[in-house]
Amino acid sequence: MTPEQIVRKFFEEVRSGINPDYANKLMAEKVVAHQIISEEEQMVIRTPKDYSEHVVEMIDAYGKFFVEIQEFLVQGNKVYVRWKQTGKHVGEIDGYQPIGLPVIQIASAVYRVENEKISEYWIQIDRAGIQKQLEFNKNMK
Repeated sequence: MTPEQIVRKFFEEVRSGINPDYANKLMAEKVVAHQIISEEEQMVIRTPKDYSEHVVEMIDAYGKFFVEIQEFLVQGNKVYVRWKQTGKHVGEIDGYQPIGLPVIQIASAVYRVENEKISEYWIQIDRAGIQKQLEFNKNMK
């Protein structure tokens, strides 16, 4: 499979929450994840199992959510994806108790594919936007 096909399949199966365990088919044994949190870059090593568990945590927090790919670009073995994830606040998120109102997440990432597996990615999530929605929803209760 090409890098484009691998990342598309990753979004269709894993990132969408439909089949989180399929991560073991699309991700290397150890994936370097570069994450921006509060304007500070952090690097973690994820295994396919770690990522699968992360998706299950998102399902617990947002219920059955929907992922809409808004932009998808490929250059060599790197694939850029920007997406919008829409779910409902059905589980605790950052100390906010669930109230069932919609929560939208905007994010983007660049995935590097080596040997037909995702081996590294750089991700940015609009966490401040999520925080504002959770605070607004809490005040609507």
